Amino acid sequence: MSTTLPRRLSVTVAAVLALSVAACGQGGPQTARDGIWAAGSSTVFPFATRVAENFARNNPDASAPRVEALGTGGGIQAFCQGVGPSTPDIANASRPMKKSEFDKCAENGVTEIVELRIGYDGIVIATSRTGNSFNFELNDLYEGLAKEVPGPNGTFVLNPARTWDQVNPGLPGQRIQVYGPPPTSGTRDAFLELGMTPGAKLVPAAAAVEAGDKDRFESLAHTVREDGAWIDSGENDNAILQTLTRTPGSLGVFGFSFLEQNLDTVKAETIDGVYPTAAAIADGSYPLARSLFIYVKKAHIGVTPGLQEFLIEFTSEAAVGQGGYLQDRGLVPLPESELVAQRGIATALTPMARPAK
Repeated sequence: MSTTLPRRLSVTVAAVLALSVAACGQGGPQTARDGIWAAGSSTVFPFATRVAENFARNNPDASAPRVEALGTGGGIQAFCQGVGPSTPDIANASRPMKKSEFDKCAENGVTEIVELRIGYDGIVIATSRTGNSFNFELNDLYEGLAKEVPGPNGTFVLNPARTWDQVNPGLPGQRIQVYGPPPTSGTRDAFLELGMTPGAKLVPAAAAVEAGDKDRFESLAHTVREDGAWIDSGENDNAILQTLTRTPGSLGVFGFSFLEQNLDTVKAETIDGVYPTAAAIADGSYPLARSLFIYVKKAHIGVTPGLQEFLIEFTSEAAVGQGGYLQDRGLVPLPESELVAQRGIATALTPMARPAK
């Protein structure tokens, strides 16, 4: 057999290796990827997409940014795989980066990460506009949706509730059927932290477990039902919205920004008597309010063309300020003083500290 093909292959491999060495030697991706790449939260996705559209319009000679909705966990996992053209420049997140994720980044050479808080969002529990109305108390979320709840004599049993009025007589007597985000989603993490955990603390038997065994308590509060009462619905919040209109009596858990865009078909329920509004989310009176973030590899700045300019656009008054174009898509703006601080981080590229948890 001719040796021509192996020789050609060896030249190709050598060229690829040379490009890889050059990229690593200069601290990041080179011409293998000219455009900005952001991946992560489905909640942040429409905001990042809008910024990408504006950036592309204002920079016609630049490659259009690529934005992917992988879920917060999936986006950070891809981000933390290393430095170079095969990894995203930005991880979009609907919760703060965890200590374990930060450490995984460090293990893979991602040692300087810039954290930018872009605004606020709330997690809503919604139903179709023709559905019953609910006024949930935080403990209803735990008692209705946790896999295990208090049983007799200090035991915990598989959740026996089938209808909401069995959880709380003040709630409608309809079956418990909730469509929500999967474990990789930042919305799921935030719902567990902001809704299920404080709800469990209001249940005396669960609170007693926390006092003696924090790991067991976290397992109780963070494990949702697996008997069909809670249904994982993928990373696309629009799919949950569509399900609510097709499935009478069902409830959905998703971000406030999606509610704002679909008030003609769905309505939000109150939590502890508070309806999710931009004002209630901004001042913290709505119990399920949260911050949204983007995480950026400092090593990619100056290597991926336009990356720092993209960050400056993302933190600009026109984008995330009061009346900015992202507010039109449902983002709740930061207070002006905090927005100024975030702009300073974007300009100085100040690396974040290791998270506490």
